Amino acid sequence: MSLRHGLLGLLAEGPASGYDLAQRFQQLLGAVWPAQHPKIYAELGRLVADGHIAVHSEGPRRRRAYQITDSGLAEVRHWLTATEVDHTVRLQPLLRSVFFWLMEPDELRRHLAEEARYYAESAALYRRYAEAKDRGEVGTSPQTQSIRVAAEAATRLHQALADWAEWAKTVPPATGTGPGIDRAH
Repeated sequence: MSLRHGLLGLLAEGPASGYDLAQRFQQLLGAVWPAQHPKIYAELGRLVADGHIAVHSEGPRRRRAYQITDSGLAEVRHWLTATEVDHTVRLQPLLRSVFFWLMEPDELRRHLAEEARYYAESAALYRRYAEAKDRGEVGTSPQTQSIRVAAEAATRLHQALADWAEWAKTVPPATGTGPGIDRAH
């Protein structure tokens, strides 16, 4: 996903400022797809220049709210239906796991315990968010239903990573190839 299409999708819900969009990104996607304020504002400028969004209103201290245009809605719909999905997943914890053999056993156990805790807590957070959607605490609009599907994916992904970290703690280091080997050779 590109930041561009994420912003267009959020603006399809209704007008919002750059600050509001950053908050919405954090609420919906958190650690899965972070969006920093400077990148959001730069992309909003490009979207205005491309005619995909327009300034809806200006408030105090030049706070601008943007709205999606017909061109922007067509762009996000094209992205959803006619472009190939990028299935690349870049998870630093998995990259690090390739090199666990370089860690001392106690360091590795602490690291995996922290990973398991982090992902279990994240899964619980997304689970609570999904359950709030199920209880109808925030409505049953098509947007809410789509967010519920995304929250379930985040819950399952984080729970799977928590389970993986717990499992990895049980894997004994390979003889002669793990932490403590003579790395001078």
